[in-house]
Amino acid sequence: MQADEFSRRRADFHLLDVREDDEWAAGHIDGAQHIPLGELLARLSELPKERTIVAVCRSGGRSEAAVRGLRKMGFQAENLEGGVNAWDRAKLPLVDGSGGRGRVI
Repeated sequence: MQADEFSRRRADFHLLDVREDDEWAAGHIDGAQHIPLGELLARLSELPKERTIVAVCRSGGRSEAAVRGLRKMGFQAENLEGGVNAWDRAKLPLVDGSGGRGRVI
């Protein structure tokens, strides 16, 4: 799924950010749920089964791995192509840990 398409249809999906804590704190898509990829298996119960999950990381690799795993566990899941890098390039907003303007690290 492309960043602009996700932005237009955002209410249809549950956004899951699988980056590490420092990446999340520097800048993330507002409203996303944060579960680092390494914790995902242990925290599956926190995810909604009834909505399609769109996974995001910095560039798309970790989130693609998350999508493969989520699908194996019975979730509907898609990857946000290009990750928060693509989101930022599309001039869509990121917020930091304190709610200010975020950045990609």
